[in-house]
Amino acid sequence: MLCRISKGARATASVRCGLALAVVMSVLCACSVAPGMRMQRDKAAPQGAADVTATRADAGSASGVPIHEIDAALVEQMRAGAADAIAPALFSTARPYTLGAGDVLQITVWDHPELAAAQGAQTQAQVRAADAPAGFVVDDSGGIQFPYAGSVHVAGLKTDEARDLLARRLASVFRNPQVTVRVASFRSAQVYVDGEVHAPGVQPINDIPMTLYEAVSRAGGFTAAADQSRMVLVRDGRSYPVNLSQLFEQQKNPAKIVLKDGDLLRIVSRDENGVFVMGEINHPATAVPMKTGRLTLSDALSQAGSVNQTSADAAHMYVIRGALSGTPSVYHLDASSPVAMLLANQFELQPKDVVYVDSTGLARFSRVLTQLLPMINTGLTAAVVGK
Repeated sequence: MLCRISKGARATASVRCGLALAVVMSVLCACSVAPGMRMQRDKAAPQGAADVTATRADAGSASGVPIHEIDAALVEQMRAGAADAIAPALFSTARPYTLGAGDVLQITVWDHPELAAAQGAQTQAQVRAADAPAGFVVDDSGGIQFPYAGSVHVAGLKTDEARDLLARRLASVFRNPQVTVRVASFRSAQVYVDGEVHAPGVQPINDIPMTLYEAVSRAGGFTAAADQSRMVLVRDGRSYPVNLSQLFEQQKNPAKIVLKDGDLLRIVSRDENGVFVMGEINHPATAVPMKTGRLTLSDALSQAGSVNQTSADAAHMYVIRGALSGTPSVYHLDASSPVAMLLANQFELQPKDVVYVDSTGLARFSRVLTQLLPMINTGLTAAVVGK
């Protein structure tokens, strides 16, 4: 009986030793089998040109993407190399309104009320907003038909020039005619405002210069989701980025941007320019830019609930940029010191950037044990029950 117990004890001890050896071997290679993602530098890369990869532990190849250290020099370099807020060609001087095809004119010749009948019956209100009011419509050729004056070409003229031309034509019939010309409906030129405004749609150009501010104001102003730093102005088949926040910083007046006939102004949503924050973060999420369109690294971390103090390695904080453009780049910030957050507050992110916070070696080791311990306990229980 004692011999049996001795043999069983020895067998159990042997099983336990084998399992303990397996645990030790697993611990030694914990870093290579740790679950999840982590950043790895290529050992073969020379100092200052290290490569980076963000992959699972079982994928050992490096991506060949250089890492740039985030420091004061890099922040200043990126700030100096920032693109202009807007193309200089968009700045122009507002000009007086000129008549065009589709405009409706109300023409009055004083002391000759019989001529008013040629404009049609005056109504108190239009049935539909698109209906033209009573008056003389400028045809496709740019002319109008007026009694005793015949066909008068008015396209390209200002209202006072059209008035003087009509007065000269009528002078052969009437003595010293007094003529008044006003635009009853502006329909010859228009711009389109789309996106994050309260009333998107077509905005006709009238005698008030259609500046950038005027177009947004007529469209009801920006919504809360508007990204004012990444507006797009499409003109003649070409897109021009408009950064309203940067215009203010450069002390440039947005009212100097005058829209032209056929322009399309689009205000994109901040949700379209979000940044993905992942890794050892309390609440991984998509961080959206501020109303000004800016989003710094510290802003993104704050929206994601900051780093996880128990598992995050603040010395390994990365920004992955340009993955979809074909020319990716990685930026590294050593945030182990709180002073480094000054750099994070100055490093501006771009749309679709990925902010990744790596985990500590202890956190990876803990995850390995979490996966191994249930299997070890099961093996020990089976060994004891079997003996």
